[in-house]
Amino acid sequence: MKVNFFVEDILFFKYIGCSTLARMLAEKLAEDPSLELSWNSFNYDYDIVHYHTFGPLTLMNKKYSRGVKVLTAHSTPRLNNDNLSFSGTVNHFYPGIYQGFDHIITISGPNDQEVHEMVPDVPTTLIPNGVDRDRFRPDPEKRAAFRRKYGIGEEERVVLTVAQQTPRKGIYDFIALSRKHPDVRFVWVGGFPYGTFSKDYKRIEEEKSRCGKNVLFTGFVGDITAAYCSADLFFMPSFAEGLPMVILEAMASGVPVLARRIPEFTENFDGAALFFGCLDDADAVVEDEPLIRRHAAVSRPFTGRFDIGKVADLHVNLYRELVS
Repeated sequence: MKVNFFVEDILFFKYIGCSTLARMLAEKLAEDPSLELSWNSFNYDYDIVHYHTFGPLTLMNKKYSRGVKVLTAHSTPRLNNDNLSFSGTVNHFYPGIYQGFDHIITISGPNDQEVHEMVPDVPTTLIPNGVDRDRFRPDPEKRAAFRRKYGIGEEERVVLTVAQQTPRKGIYDFIALSRKHPDVRFVWVGGFPYGTFSKDYKRIEEEKSRCGKNVLFTGFVGDITAAYCSADLFFMPSFAEGLPMVILEAMASGVPVLARRIPEFTENFDGAALFFGCLDDADAVVEDEPLIRRHAAVSRPFTGRFDIGKVADLHVNLYRELVS
């Protein structure tokens, strides 16, 4: 079976989740001898063309490519709100674009519901995001190296967030929580992939300038696995998601997770993650080191169900079903 992965991984797009997930999934699918896998091919003769973005190159490719055209719904209108400064304009185009695909892969219950409401006639299959548990795993050497690089003491407690710097991702709550715990090091990995088009760009930069010395914004890092290994708690204050890879990556790295109590998180991570509703709840968890240690013990085992090998198998089964 001939499969073409099409991902507009140019400029800032190569740093966002849909591109990194597509690369990880493609690497695993390439191990399947029944597949002939291509990446961003402009040839037209494929059984399946699996799109992970839908910019101008995708829309051009889709016009002449043969085979079944599949889109993974990494991006939806709900996720653009409080993420892009011009989300209303962008969201207007989504229904028409989504309608043009033969099949849509959704990644969580709320994601699936949103897609069905937007394009009720397009069939969907829910396949969650996966994580490479061989790559993301505890590593004391990486933990020490990351801390040395950024001047973090061996005994310092580190609360880590990996995300774009936008209101949707909860950056204001991250800053507010850091002020409640001046003795804890708060590290945010990630920047503004949309530049000044990111929602609240100027306000966020102003808020960052007023942060305490315990707060570190690293921007892009070369080895994200080392960042996870350096953390004692992963904090995910996002208000809306599909199914974030960062929580899976943190858990696979053996890091306990504290996430906002939203359906996207509770339906997928109940039993492993800690949840908060208001900032006071998060404040109490940061103080409760025994609770954090207990959840650290269950984080990595929990991710077995999201192993990228299992997720890749689900994709292959879908491809076969769609082709037949």
